[in-house]
Order: sequence, then structure tokens, then C-alpha cells
Amino acid sequence: MIKRISFLALILCICLAALAQTGTVYDVVLQGGRVIDPETKLDAIRNVGIINNRIAQISQEPLKGKETINVSGLVVAPGFIDMHVHGRSNVEQEYQLHDGITTALELEWGIEHIGKWYASRQGKALINYGASVCWPFERFKAIGKYQNAVDSLLQITLQGDARIATMTNTILRAANETVSPGTMDQTLANIKASLADGGIGIGAPIGYLPKTNPTELFRVFKLAGEMQALVFSHVRQPDIISIQEAIAVAVLTGAPLHIVHINSMSLGNIELSLEMVNAANKKGFDISTELYPYTAGSTSLQSAMFDEGWQQRLGISYGDLQWVATGERLTRESFETYRKAGGVVILHVMKPEWIKRGIAAPAVMIASDGMPYAKLAHPRTAGTFSRVLGKYVREDKVIDLNTAIEKMTLLPAKRLENIAPMMRFKGRIQVGADADITIFDPNTIIDKATFEKGLEFSAGIKYVMVNGNFILKNGKTVSNVFPGQAVYGKFKK
Repeated sequence: MIKRISFLALILCICLAALAQTGTVYDVVLQGGRVIDPETKLDAIRNVGIINNRIAQISQEPLKGKETINVSGLVVAPGFIDMHVHGRSNVEQEYQLHDGITTALELEWGIEHIGKWYASRQGKALINYGASVCWPFERFKAIGKYQNAVDSLLQITLQGDARIATMTNTILRAANETVSPGTMDQTLANIKASLADGGIGIGAPIGYLPKTNPTELFRVFKLAGEMQALVFSHVRQPDIISIQEAIAVAVLTGAPLHIVHINSMSLGNIELSLEMVNAANKKGFDISTELYPYTAGSTSLQSAMFDEGWQQRLGISYGDLQWVATGERLTRESFETYRKAGGVVILHVMKPEWIKRGIAAPAVMIASDGMPYAKLAHPRTAGTFSRVLGKYVREDKVIDLNTAIEKMTLLPAKRLENIAPMMRFKGRIQVGADADITIFDPNTIIDKATFEKGLEFSAGIKYVMVNGNFILKNGKTVSNVFPGQAVYGKFKK
């Protein structure tokens, strides 16, 4: 399948190049921008011609367009690819597109009823979308006594509303149950069926099921190794032992592995964690990772992360927790009250130097872990990519602009193209690539969302195109345009 896609890409490039020699009038011309392609290392002033949903020409010479946009003084980059989001609706997608994101994927947790979810988003999405298979849900589904709950969760999945946290907690009711060999086999069968519905690998957030028998996790990884289905893992605990567990199981089973948000999973051991990932790769094992550029994480207060001993494990206390519903910092009393009720908190748990080390490390991708919409949701939901470009590139000079763009575009595209072949056409500014393009002012781009005031659109993103259609023009959302397309895994039937 991948070889066929690559061959078609070659033919398409030849045809588009031929068109360019005939005085073609392009649908859109982006004129005079600083074009940066992280794969070919192009970084020069160029004109970009777009036909339908593809880049058809990149030239120093003037191009004719039905619509010509002067982008001089701006960077023309591949659309940013976010491998780790949790918001499922256009409410979150609008914040994402204002952050330059053209493809947003739910790969850590995955999506329940995934085939029906894909169908529900067709023709309705602002940006490209996709998801992994949700192992906790397929496990929950395999335990017979929860069948009624499985069916009742479908509407929440399809609507993508604020009840997602409720659904997650329902699924996690089974987290501590010991499953029989037959139930384990059914779980694996469910995973295979959801991969056939289009799932992009397997979401294995063992951190939300930390008491699950290691045999179960091993079986899931073993299946992934046999199928070469990429596993996206939130490790068991935020400590170095859990990083070692994930790497060891991947090595033993041959499963391709992506460790999510290595900053909040490693805390002060981030350098050692990255060293272990690099050592595994040097020995030929297929392991990657990501991080978000903030010193706080966010999750449900009723999750296993806050089981007994959380203060010692995380090195924080009640006052380091921020209740998303109100913005207040917690006390022992409010912690107990809110944990019983359920809801989302922000954990101020990391140090700035840990984030800088992770961002500077080669091959570490940028991903937001963006949350479902709430006014005071974690600012990563709206500002992750602009923050990297504004704070860590322009202001702090932790990495250069080209490296940052590579971490946001080419690296995630290449990581995913073996499991989701259409990603071969993303993350690049090249003839034949999808016209997913983000155009920004490198002198003004910055995140505007804050922990104190909540979500706000980022600044400095001027234009965003998805599949050749503008969804952001002059910094404003284009109304009633839904060009987002599904990104499917290679096992889709």
C-alpha cells in the first residue's frame, strides 16, 4: 500500500510539474513568502501555486493565480500536525487552526466506536482528523456486564461534547478488574476490528489503568508487534521505571512505540528518559516521543494519578492543583470534595529547565495534549505551537526556526506515514504535497492563552489552508468552510 502511494505521488509530481510549464493559472498563488520545507531544507523566497488540494508549483518566477495572496515578510510552512489532542469538536478545532494546526489526531486515548465517529465527522471538520483505537474502551467492551454502558456511550462519542470526561470515567470503572483469558482474547479481537474501521494504531494509556495486570499490556503490545501497528502509550506512572517498562515491552514484542508527553511522564528524569529512547533507536528499535511546552499538565481529578501517595510520587501538594471549572487552587478540603464530584485539574508540576531540555533534544516532536473545551482549560489547548515559535525560538532561542518547524510538521508526518499512508503527503512544502499550509509572522507569533485568564486565539498566524482551502485569512476564521479530511490507518477495510 505504501509503495503504491509513493508511486502515485511520483506520477502526480511529474504531471503537476508539466502543468507548470504551460502557463497554468493556479487556483491560489502565495506570493513572495519565506518558504520553509523541512525535508528538502528549502528556506528561500518563493511563489507557491496551488491547484485543487495540492501544491502544484514552487518557483522563483511569477505565477498566475485566480487568487493571489501577498505573503511577503511571512513564513510559509507546512501545516502543523498535532498527534495528541482530546477535543473532538469544531470548538476545539477553531482554537487549533488559530495555532496553525491543520491535522489534529487523538492518538493517546483513542476514540470509542471509532468507525461511527469517523463517519460522523465527514464534511463537518475544519481541519484534518483521525484517531487510534482506544484499548481501555475495547477492554471495557469485552467485559460482558458493561454492554449496556457501551451502547449508551455512543452519543457522547458522536457529539464530542463536554461529557467526554464522564464517558472516560465510566470506561475506567473496569480498570481494576482482572479479566479472564477469554476476555483478553475478545479485547484483542475488538482492537483488530477497530483497526479495520480506520484506527491509526493503538492507544494504550496504561497510566489510567495502572493496576492492570502486566500480562494484558504485554498482549496488546504483542498484537501491535505482529501487525506492526504503532502503539501510543501514556506510561504507567510518571517515573523512570514506567518509561523503562514501556521500552522493554516494545523491545520484547517488536511493537513500534510512541511515548506521549515525555516531559510530564519523566519530570526531573527527562534527560535519562530521552537517553533511553535514543539508545533503543540506535539499536534498531522503533521508538519515538513528544512533549508540550508548558510546565503544567492536566487530567481528571478522579484519575488513578491522584490515588493514595500522589503527593510523594509527583512532588507537589494541594496548592499546586488548579480547578479548571473556577481557576481556584485546591486545598485538602476542596480536593476531597471535587474528587468525589469529578472534574479536570491543572497540575503545576514541572520546572522550566526540564521543558527547555526536552524541546532542544533532537527528534522530540511537539504535541499539545489539548483538552476538551472549557474557558479555563489548560492553555496548551490553544497555544502550543505558537508558544514554541514565539517563546522557545524567537525569545529564548532554545532551537532555531527551521528545527522547530521540523518538529511540528515533518517529524510527526514521517512517524505516522507507515501506519497512516496519506501522511506521506503532509508535513512538507513540495510539489505534489497536500496544500495544508500555515503562514505566520515570525516576529509576532505567540500564544495568548494563560492559566489565569483561560483560552484565547494565538497571535501571528495569518493564513491557514487545509486541502487547498483557506480556513484562516488575515487572522480571521473563514465561515462555513469544512475542508478537514479523515486520516485513516493502513488496516482500514
